Amino acid sequence: MEIELLHILLGLVIGLVMGVTGAGGGIIGVPLLVLAGGLSMGEAIPIALMAVFVAALSAALIGLKDGQVRYRAALLMALTGALLSPAGLWLGQQLHQQSLKAVFALLLLVLAVRALRQKNGALDEGDSDFVPCIRDDGSGRFQWTSRCAGYLALSGGGAGFLSGLLGVGGGFVIVPALQKYTDLGVRSVVATSLAVTALISFTVVVTSAFAGKIDAAIAWPFVAGALGGMVIGQAFARRLNRQQVQKAFAWLLIMVAVLMLMKAFGI
Repeated sequence: MEIELLHILLGLVIGLVMGVTGAGGGIIGVPLLVLAGGLSMGEAIPIALMAVFVAALSAALIGLKDGQVRYRAALLMALTGALLSPAGLWLGQQLHQQSLKAVFALLLLVLAVRALRQKNGALDEGDSDFVPCIRDDGSGRFQWTSRCAGYLALSGGGAGFLSGLLGVGGGFVIVPALQKYTDLGVRSVVATSLAVTALISFTVVVTSAFAGKIDAAIAWPFVAGALGGMVIGQAFARRLNRQQVQKAFAWLLIMVAVLMLMKAFGI
């Protein structure tokens, strides 16, 4: 009972972070399950991605209803992500736990620096000089070319590989890719990214489940706590200053990265 309560509380923390920041499920979920939950990286990754899947799916469905999800692009990116996520899972199982924790910590530091450099807590507008995926003025759909499909497929594949390797949702890859390679607005970028994240996370979770890598006694209490925390976090998110939230999230990533490095090297 005490262990179940612990995982509910850990999920609650992750949900609060997701609800307030709109991100951070896998990025914070994996290290929290490792540092506070006592799990290995291999055990923590699919459990964290279960919470990411549920959160991303619920948000993506809202975006789809509002017509913000470019579902063809999302399906293409998710397909290549699904093809490469097992490779990430396999590599993660081959790497020493110390090395995997160190790689995760370095990723956290990179994301923290990027968040601190981002202005006003908003998404960048992208590079207008290079946009291979352009929408048709009449239909609003992409004018598909081999270059457009190639860039989106590569981006989805990279997100899927990292999801399998580190248990992250991949939004930190997908969002910049959609910003750079498409002419989508911010709302559509976010909604499409969430759809891709949900599909890729689902692939990793299913693959791990069939391999018997998910401890249901830990996973379901964690996911339940994450759902509750997300609802609470979303209720408070509108009252908070976006820029301050982003800076706080960045410093949280730095703190977690330091703790992960300390654990990796036995300090």
